Amino acid sequence: MELFRSFSDTFWSTRVWLPPNTTWADIAPGSRPDVQHADYRDLIWPLPLALVLIVFRYLLETYWISPIGKSMGIKSTRPKRATPNPILEAAYHQNNRLRHKTTTGLVKQTELTERQVERWWRRRRAQDKPSTLVKFCENVWRLLYYTYSFVYGVIVLWDKPWFWDVKSCWHGYPHQSVETDIWWYYMISMAFYWALTVTQFFDNKRKDFWQMFIHHMITLLLMALSWVCNLHRVGSLVLVVHDCADILLEAAKITKYAKYQKVCDCLFAAFTLVWIITRLGFYPRIIYSSSVEAPQILPMFPAYYIFNSLLILMLCLHVVWTYIILQIAHTALKSGQMEGDIRSSSSEISDSSENSRPLTNGSPAKKFNSVNNSPTPDPRQKIK
Repeated sequence: MELFRSFSDTFWSTRVWLPPNTTWADIAPGSRPDVQHADYRDLIWPLPLALVLIVFRYLLETYWISPIGKSMGIKSTRPKRATPNPILEAAYHQNNRLRHKTTTGLVKQTELTERQVERWWRRRRAQDKPSTLVKFCENVWRLLYYTYSFVYGVIVLWDKPWFWDVKSCWHGYPHQSVETDIWWYYMISMAFYWALTVTQFFDNKRKDFWQMFIHHMITLLLMALSWVCNLHRVGSLVLVVHDCADILLEAAKITKYAKYQKVCDCLFAAFTLVWIITRLGFYPRIIYSSSVEAPQILPMFPAYYIFNSLLILMLCLHVVWTYIILQIAHTALKSGQMEGDIRSSSSEISDSSENSRPLTNGSPAKKFNSVNNSPTPDPRQKIK
């Protein structure tokens, strides 16, 4: 117990997490009659809220989203299962990417032809993919959440001074009150990520399962630390900026599954525009304020550099993702429609849609699909 207490005292050193001459007692709830500081004990609330979201999602998908998807003609059937073969199954679990060297070895072990091995491999990979209806339900759920989160975020921030002037994030820090609407904004956002973390173990597992699990945990850690350090103002701005474009992306994926190709193309074009405006316009404005304006208002301390470095790192990722998005948009303009599966900026990288037309060799879309075989972190990391 003494060892744990010593580690806790060292980790939560005020010299790291708080401005000079400030202690944890100074920002504890009730320390000032005119300021309602964030209470670290409130971080327990997202856990029961996450359970509520999980139950709500299950009921919504079962009794509303899934019937709507079926009425739109979205298929719920799964592909035919691959013929049981212990040798091929063992090789598949070692590495589900079939290489020529692997194929040659399997041909010798199974006495099958190379074409038969490749056909079995394709069927086995398709077997692991969720049905179109499952993906449709997941995207509708995310669309509903992101729409709520963005609309609610704009409503609660509309009358906040830091929504219109980012410098207000630093005025009076760390003695800044947490109003009830901001409290709910943070708690529900964290609950959503807790719910994603839990449902990963029950949803159809994807290749980047553990990478996304780690990502969700890091996101929750960053949000929790920003709450503990009373950095909720800048955190709320990052939240609302990142929710906007995802609404259009999820809507584009939904229309893709429903085979409304022209609507999908228009939504993806709008998504690209909004992404660039928010991720490469508004978001860098937040970073400029934290990097240039904040040091002119506040004395600097180690936690400031930790959070600001994460914000800048996230901007670098936004630049990379923007390049990939523009590649897709360029390919869509050349081909006349969006090819393959639309990639989520708030989820995992999935395989290309089975119903997509083959892509030409050397095209940007094909290069992008090759990138999709490796996991990519979620750009919607909230407090970065």
